[in-house]
Amino acid sequence: MINIKTKITQLHYQREPKGILFEFLKFCSKFYGFGSAVKNFCYDKKLIKPKKVDAYVISVGNMTTGGVGKTPVVSEIAKFLINKCGQKVAIVSRGYGGRLSNKNINMISDGKTIYFDALEAGDEPFWLSENTPECYVFTCKDRYLAAKTAVEKFGVQVIILDDGFQHRKLHRDLDIVLMDSVKGFGNECLLPAGPLREGAEALERIDKLVVVSKSVKHDTAQKVAEIMQERLHIPTSICYTEPDYVYNIKTGQRLMEGLAVTAMCAIGQPQQFYDFLDKYHVAKTVTFDDHHQYAPIDIVDITGSIITTEKDAVKLARFDRNDIYALRLKTTIDVENLLKK
Repeated sequence: MINIKTKITQLHYQREPKGILFEFLKFCSKFYGFGSAVKNFCYDKKLIKPKKVDAYVISVGNMTTGGVGKTPVVSEIAKFLINKCGQKVAIVSRGYGGRLSNKNINMISDGKTIYFDALEAGDEPFWLSENTPECYVFTCKDRYLAAKTAVEKFGVQVIILDDGFQHRKLHRDLDIVLMDSVKGFGNECLLPAGPLREGAEALERIDKLVVVSKSVKHDTAQKVAEIMQERLHIPTSICYTEPDYVYNIKTGQRLMEGLAVTAMCAIGQPQQFYDFLDKYHVAKTVTFDDHHQYAPIDIVDITGSIITTEKDAVKLARFDRNDIYALRLKTTIDVENLLKK
């Protein structure tokens, strides 16, 4: 079930990775780093100018690949702006993993109606649509065109870019970057040898840094936040992500703790999800690659209850099984303080 992509991801978070594969990836990283540095140089020196839309633009992103926890933070920011500030908000995502062509501007939700399912929209845009009432959700490879459409056709006042830190084509007013309190920047190598999407030059673009704590104990996150603020001189806060409860994805009924289950997911950092299930007897874990498109054959041989993530649940709900459960996470972040200039 695990292919070369997952094996490479495992190398990204080893302290001192070795081997022929890693050495080859390090060689490839030189070319990636050169391309990234040239792009950033052109934007930093204003040789290329980002395009603007008539709205306040917030980017929520990260410097590494996969699994940091951006999507719930994006939702929390949107809900705060809608409910507390009375703003008209749209979330713009690239739509990775969905069957819809992201060359087009796809309106996944208008805040009231969801127009596409998880397979078409992608798991994250669909989850955002379900969990962020009154918020527009768009997918498009060209975030500027999607943002422009949201502003001009629907009167949107605030654009939130989901995973937008590297998308410099669109001007943003606030750049929020998330980092995992435990994984950090991994082996601190650039792609494909490491998880870093950009080099150290990108640090200067960060307006706010958020350390994400995916644990029931937050001591590590608090220490990391203090260290990062002192080193980078960037306002740094903590996002607390904790397990809340496990529920049946069709009936909503909660699953009794202590039962034997199979834990299954297709996310960037699967071990963090498995660690959250300490109140259950996890007899088996089944891990697929991030954004995996599930087929019935994937679960046909699994007996007993399955616990998965909410991101995976939106794609599993169409299957004819009544024993699939999802872990609901509780995200706590001081959005008001985060958005202060």
